[in-house]
Amino acid sequence: MNVLVYSGPGTTSESVKHCIDSLRLHLSKYYAVLPVNETVLLDEPWMRKTSLLVIPGGTELSYCQVLNGYGNRKIRSYVTKGGKFMGFGAGGYYASSRCEFDVGGPLEVTGTRELGFYPGTCKGPALIKFKYNSAKTAKLAVNNSCLPNAPKSCFNYYNGGGAFLDSSKFGDVEVLARYDVETEVGDKMKAAIVYRKVGKGDVILSGSHPECTPNNLQNVEKKMKNVVTTLKKHDRDRKLFLRELLRKLGLRVCEDIENTTPEITPLYITSPFLGHVSKIWTDLHNHLSIKDGIFEDRNSTFCFQKDTLHCREEHSTSSRVVKFVTSGDVPTTKSTPHFDIEKYFARLCQLSENTVPELGSVLGYAEVITSTHTILEQNPLWLKHLPHGLTLTATTQIAGRGRGNNVWLNPQGVLPATILFKIPQNEVEPSFVITLQYVCGLALIEAILRYGSGPDGAGVGYEDMPLRIKWPNDIYMLKPEFLDFDHEENPGCEEEKYSKVAGSLLGSQCIDGQLYLLWGGGINVSNEAPIMSLNVVLTKLNELRKGKNLPALPAYQLELLLAHIVFTVNQFYSIFKQTGLSSFLPFYYQRWLHSNQKVVVSGHSKGESRTCIIKGITPNYGLLIAQDVNSHDVLHLQPDGNSFDLFKGLVYKKNT
Repeated sequence: MNVLVYSGPGTTSESVKHCIDSLRLHLSKYYAVLPVNETVLLDEPWMRKTSLLVIPGGTELSYCQVLNGYGNRKIRSYVTKGGKFMGFGAGGYYASSRCEFDVGGPLEVTGTRELGFYPGTCKGPALIKFKYNSAKTAKLAVNNSCLPNAPKSCFNYYNGGGAFLDSSKFGDVEVLARYDVETEVGDKMKAAIVYRKVGKGDVILSGSHPECTPNNLQNVEKKMKNVVTTLKKHDRDRKLFLRELLRKLGLRVCEDIENTTPEITPLYITSPFLGHVSKIWTDLHNHLSIKDGIFEDRNSTFCFQKDTLHCREEHSTSSRVVKFVTSGDVPTTKSTPHFDIEKYFARLCQLSENTVPELGSVLGYAEVITSTHTILEQNPLWLKHLPHGLTLTATTQIAGRGRGNNVWLNPQGVLPATILFKIPQNEVEPSFVITLQYVCGLALIEAILRYGSGPDGAGVGYEDMPLRIKWPNDIYMLKPEFLDFDHEENPGCEEEKYSKVAGSLLGSQCIDGQLYLLWGGGINVSNEAPIMSLNVVLTKLNELRKGKNLPALPAYQLELLLAHIVFTVNQFYSIFKQTGLSSFLPFYYQRWLHSNQKVVVSGHSKGESRTCIIKGITPNYGLLIAQDVNSHDVLHLQPDGNSFDLFKGLVYKKNT
């Protein structure tokens, strides 16, 4: 599920960053925190997959100009049906029934507001002697009867926010915190932050800024130094307070309030096949300018270590340490406690019947890495000399990559993997690069379903896992509450019953006539609930198996699943090189969600649209094939590249 932070007209980059950083600290283990502009809120079906919508500080009138009318009706409908909403600063004014700012002054803004989540007036600036375009700290007295685990008081950044007047008159309003300083608004309650149940949903509005972090206020004018100093001194209380606000909304929060982004750990390059890693070591040293083990690439500085050799101490924290295990030995779990490399290679060799596989025979593993994808993609100098088939994985990515340049921290229980394909550019058509992602995505789902099987792929029970492909490269799984042995084999478009459990992407670049294709996948294997994972649904499947006197299936293990993924991608790639995508299409259609799905397609002219039925994908470029329900024209569809939901942003490319 998503937490969306509005980033359209009226916001500033600073206000959005404060929100995203603070929300990710408290929520990233369970939710994807994403910025969205006004186009998403107005035109996209964001409500269904959103746990919280946040309106940050900024210019309240701009929010009204953009979202009044249809946008506010969507937001209000989302909340009344069970959604959650937070408004900070200008967001608090905007979501109240009436806004009064600087009444009688040069910056006066007054008027009724459409959302009306607070039934009264939000009036400000609340703090006495506040000057616009300046900043202060606001001491808040916390209502511990509503927030029992919060501190009794805390200091927040303050930048002109309001107080919520006459809060005692509204029986359904809870005052979560009051200004513990003198105010100018003439209201004895001095309500700074309020909570209200709106329909089935939950709303918190704030005049102060509990989301603002002092670390993001470092480069400020001298007149704000005292503000930053005060906020730093009381930052722990601020974090505790914000965590409890989020908990009040009913969100699942991370208990640890400190900056939990882990430090990067060494990347082990290893293989049981003698000579494989030694060749990489030799190639890198023959072609790169490496001095004392240090090499600077375009994006990263690497410290290359061979077996027990070590870098100079001054580089140990600033460089990405890469340990090349050239001896043919494989690190034990004493070195890599969260991933058993020996277990991975043992299963891969078993599946490959003790031959050296084209893919995955060299593995790179780090306990913590930025991204298995970007460490290769953004460092082309060392990428050029890495071998075809190199596979990278990690326990934790602190900047995992997704579609649309989305970035997140993936916790333990997620299996990330990136496989390098090196192909001479003159040997393949352009469509090869595009269609390879479909074959790899299909291999990913098949590896999950063939888990535990031998080289022939004969099912042992995991084939009953209810997985489907969502075009082009996501894998969705039937939610456990809908799972039984009689669930439909062809689910049509009942996407509401499914939840994303895996995704993949393919990146490409050409260096000196050679294509470097990076296929990467991420699978939720054993994440903690409420995040959907393979083992969550496997638990339900085992309950059903017990009812039929079938033995329980062992839980998915990261090392064994990775071996199955690499082996299956290897199998499919060998066929794909000879036949292209065509031979995989019947298989692909068995696994996808979209047979006869109805979609609305945008035309080339504004306002032009067509209703179509999806029939398949083209074998050359993987475009969706659809038929107009009225004219029966056959269209080839592609995403517009900007849509929040891929299937709400389809445009037709050509008639056939």
